Amino acid sequence: MGRRLVPLTLDNLQDLPQRCRACVFWELDPVSGEAAVKTGTSALEKEAWISAVLLDWGSCGRVVYVDDVPVGFVLYAPPAYVPRSSAFPTSPVSPDAVQLMTAFIMPGYQGQGLGRVMVQTVAKDLLRRGFRAIEAFGDARWKEPACLLPADHLLAVGFKTVRPHPAYPRLRLELRTTLSWKEDVEMALDRLLGAVQKEPALRPL
Repeated sequence: MGRRLVPLTLDNLQDLPQRCRACVFWELDPVSGEAAVKTGTSALEKEAWISAVLLDWGSCGRVVYVDDVPVGFVLYAPPAYVPRSSAFPTSPVSPDAVQLMTAFIMPGYQGQGLGRVMVQTVAKDLLRRGFRAIEAFGDARWKEPACLLPADHLLAVGFKTVRPHPAYPRLRLELRTTLSWKEDVEMALDRLLGAVQKEPALRPL
């Protein structure tokens, strides 16, 4: 089984799950996001956001391939590039952290350690760039797949609550701890990354 973790670019954006390719929940503020959806321009807005972040800040995601089939992804950026983050009652994200926006692994590929490898790859990337942590807004009332990750699942893989809230706590993961993760966190991490979207299959390359 060949595994590849490739930086997200405009060239492989099409390899994200269909619902995610045009989702601008994080990339635009609530008003602009709603307008983009209504006018049918959300896919273009997504491309524009990725292009701008790549040019200004650098890599902002990873796509995971198994035997050349896209099976997962993670998206992250400093909060200055994530307009929606300021709309949360537990904002702002700490200045030494990058925001974990969303992530996903296909259910059929969970339990293979891909989640751990993916997050460790992100951790190494961000540590090289001088960041110390990843922070995320969790959904404490999570009931179904959405753009926010379940707070309970974030806690299960090592995130700690830094600002509590009944609905949207802000959680933090120290990046150095991810580099020593072992197999005992794989099950929880797979559940976390599989909780975003549930689609039966992605098209092969």
